[in-house]
Amino acid sequence: MLVGAAVLAVTGGALLLASRLGWSGRLPGTVVLRGSNWTVYVPIGLSILLSLVLTIVLTIISRR
Repeated sequence: MLVGAAVLAVTGGALLLASRLGWSGRLPGTVVLRGSNWTVYVPIGLSILLSLVLTIVLTIISRR
């Protein structure tokens, strides 16, 4: 459980860093909904990319 928490913490930190550097919103598939006083970002492309990366990493870790 500690390893899982550490992985989540590192992933969260990487996402925060990516958003501050402007990298997270540039993938294809990001849906942006804007209203008069609100904006919603749905990063579908980033979600798919993270899912693939985490699947590969966890598959490599579980085989050991």
